[in-house]
Amino acid sequence: MLQFSYPWAFLLLPLPLLIFFLAPKYLEPRLAVRVPFMDLLHRLTGGQSGEGSAPSRRSALQKFQLAVGWLALVTALARPTWMDQPMVRELPMRDLLIALDLSGSMETADFTDESGATSDRLTAAKQVLDQFLSRREGDRVGLIFFGSAAFVQAPFTGDLDVVRELLGEAQVRMLGPRTMLGDAIGVAIQLFERSKVEERVLIVLTDGNDTGSMVPPLRAAEIARDNGVTIYTIAMGDPEAAGEQALDEVTLQAVADKTGGEYFHAEDRAELDRIYQVLDQMNPKQVETLSYRPERELYFWPLGIAILLSLLFFGQAELRAFISERRMGSGETGL
Repeated sequence: MLQFSYPWAFLLLPLPLLIFFLAPKYLEPRLAVRVPFMDLLHRLTGGQSGEGSAPSRRSALQKFQLAVGWLALVTALARPTWMDQPMVRELPMRDLLIALDLSGSMETADFTDESGATSDRLTAAKQVLDQFLSRREGDRVGLIFFGSAAFVQAPFTGDLDVVRELLGEAQVRMLGPRTMLGDAIGVAIQLFERSKVEERVLIVLTDGNDTGSMVPPLRAAEIARDNGVTIYTIAMGDPEAAGEQALDEVTLQAVADKTGGEYFHAEDRAELDRIYQVLDQMNPKQVETLSYRPERELYFWPLGIAILLSLLFFGQAELRAFISERRMGSGETGL
C-alpha cells in the first residue's frame, strides 16, 4: 500500500501558478535595435510584445516538462513509501526446561511402548516426552540429562525439532548409574539465570532418589523458588522398591510444594501420558505477538524523474541557442 509521510507537501502544487499570476514579470535588460516599423512587423508575424520588451515563448513540450517536473518534485518531497504486508513475530513468554533421569534404574522393563510391547522406563519416557514437545510449538524449551552428574543437553531454544532429536539420543547410564536430583535442579537454576522471561517451569522426571548431590534437593528447591522457578516432579516406577532404586516420593512431593508446582506419579505408560497431557493444559502456550510492517522508500523515483526532466529542459534550451547561433553565423557569412 502506498503512503506519504508528508502529504501536506501537495499543497505546494499550485505555487507556480500563484507566482505566474501574482509575481511581477521578470525583465532582463538586453541590447536591442529600435525600429520605427514594429507595428508592421507585429501585423505581418502575428506576434505581440510589451512596450520595450521581447518576450520569450515556451513550446508545449517545455510546458509539459515543467509541469511534470514540478509534480515529481513535490511528490518526492511528500516522501512516498510502500507498506508491505505486516510480518507477525511471536515471542515466547515462558521458558520450559525438562530434566530427564538417565540412571541405571531407568532400564527396568516395566512399561510399554507405543505399540503396547514391554519396554524399559526410559524408552516409554522418551516417547511420551516427544509427543509432549510436539505440542509445545511457540515455547522455548531446554533439556537436561542427569545421572551421576547433571548435563545441559540443549539450552533454551525455539527449535523443538533439535530438542526432540537430542532427546531421542538419550541412553541409560550415559551419565553414570546414580541419581543426582539436587545437582540437576542446581544446573537448571543456572540455566534459568540467563532467561529474560518471567515464567519459568522445570519438569523433572525420575524413578529413584537422590544419591549424593552436592546440593540437597530440598535446598535446591528453595533456591529455585527464590529465582521464580516452578518445579513439577514426575515419579516413575514402583514406590515400594528398595535400595538405590527406592522411589523417594516424600522428597519429590516436597520439591514440588516448595516451588508452587505439583507432584505426579506414573506406574504405567498410560498414566505417564495422562500426566503430560495435564501439564500441557496447566501450562498452555503463551506468546507475545509483535507486528512489524516493512517500509520501502520510493522518493528517489519521482526525484529522479524531476532531475531528468530538468536536464532535458535545459539541454533543449542550450541546443536551441546553439542552433540559433549557428544560423546567425551562417546568415552573416552569406550576407
